[in-house]
Amino acid sequence: MTTGRTYLDHAATTPMLPAAVEAMTAQFAEVGNASSLHGSGRAARRVVEESRERIAQLIDCRPGDIVFTSGGTESDNLAVKGVFWARRAEDPRRTRVLATAVEHHAVLDPLHWLAKEEDADVELLPVDAQGRLDVAAFRASVEADPTSVALVSVMWANNEVGTLQPVDEVVEIAHQHGIPVHTDAVQAVGSVPVSFASSGVDALTFTGHKLGGPYGVGALVVRRDLPVQALLHGGGQERDIRSGTLDVPGIAGLAAAVESAVTEQAAFARRVAGLRDDLVRRILEVVPDAHLHGAEPGPGRLPGNAHVGFPGCEGDSLLMLLDARGVECSTGSACSAGVPQPSHVLLAMGCDAVSARHSLRFSFGHTSTAADVDAVVAAIGPVVERARAAAAPRRHG
Repeated sequence: MTTGRTYLDHAATTPMLPAAVEAMTAQFAEVGNASSLHGSGRAARRVVEESRERIAQLIDCRPGDIVFTSGGTESDNLAVKGVFWARRAEDPRRTRVLATAVEHHAVLDPLHWLAKEEDADVELLPVDAQGRLDVAAFRASVEADPTSVALVSVMWANNEVGTLQPVDEVVEIAHQHGIPVHTDAVQAVGSVPVSFASSGVDALTFTGHKLGGPYGVGALVVRRDLPVQALLHGGGQERDIRSGTLDVPGIAGLAAAVESAVTEQAAFARRVAGLRDDLVRRILEVVPDAHLHGAEPGPGRLPGNAHVGFPGCEGDSLLMLLDARGVECSTGSACSAGVPQPSHVLLAMGCDAVSARHSLRFSFGHTSTAADVDAVVAAIGPVVERARAAAAPRRHG
């Protein structure tokens, strides 16, 4: 971590855990392709399979359900495209894909691609003002024509506002009609309890760098009896679903990180929720018209997430002003060609285009401390004042 900086963007990426660094370091000096049959290859394969077994035990799935990938984006693409293609090949009537309007772009963008290139009928389902799926609307959409639905994809926890989705209700409704469910659990594993078996989902995405593991490695957990068409073809690794030479050091680091994060999840959640609640309370004292987006703090929200709106400000201005003071966080919006764009999540929650651009996301992780909260509180008043002054000419010009 850079000296003198306050890092509160753990939802984007969090520092590697010592156990993950140690596990990776131990493998860097080794040689061996896990697909080779000689001794070095078998040793590499042993590391991979032992890691697979450790992860399976921790997230409550079978080892054979785990398909290692390069991370969350690849896993989401593999689930969305691969399951859609396989299901449509079985029955050409299965052209519909249902998802929430607040999914991560790693799900939304492949869905838009399927709609454009594969004539998929993509339906983005509404959410309430807290960002939670409208279950009644979902049920009505499924029951209108269940035989046409190839796949449902509903994230476990929203990456911007931290709201947890009713995955159990989604699974119950979808499975009544034999429809598989995928969930993007990238933000959830290590932050809240996650059990693949108990959830009933058919496919689940997670990645290393969100929970203290390395960049560039993750997994799609997918039931072996669910057909998935490969995105990559070549060596036939990972059940012939994901070809490519396995990243043995990365997989070892991923397993170590999952073990640490899941084992410590309850204590981690209590600690970062306390920091988050203190931050929100003190921000509202300094900036009384600020407000929290998403579900109320508690069991319906990620413990380390605070997504705060500051009326009269542009989120990007707040971000850069805080960065100049050594505080690193994020906005909930994307930037295209230098022009701030409103957050699709906040728009789906009912915010107008202006209020969908005035927010900051503070996200806590395993290195977060009370001093981080103090740094934000010390900076936020002057920063909001400057951001409002900068925005005023644009509002009245």
